[in-house]
Amino acid sequence: MAARSGLRDWVIQRFTAVFLAAYTLFLFVFIIKHPHFAYEDWQALFSYRVMQLSTLFALICMASHAWIGLWTVLTDYVKSVAMRYLLQAFIILALFVYVIWGIFILWGN
Repeated sequence: MAARSGLRDWVIQRFTAVFLAAYTLFLFVFIIKHPHFAYEDWQALFSYRVMQLSTLFALICMASHAWIGLWTVLTDYVKSVAMRYLLQAFIILALFVYVIWGIFILWGN
């Protein structure tokens, strides 16, 4: 198994954190600017292709951010290799399902 690059993981963590913070701030400002926020407003916002793509990228960023963080915690604290691999497989499966589910929510009419 190839060694992981700590610098690469660090850069990905920081990039995804900045993007997710900006995405969250945008949604927060959108909700604040629409005091009588309704389902139609939400639907209209997500009807724009740029919002759909930004949301998809946010889902991928969240999955990447979560994977790197959880991989680090597991390798630091779970000493049993079999248990660590089992937990990692479960996490990978869960993150994959969440991203696919998000895709269906965004584009599944």
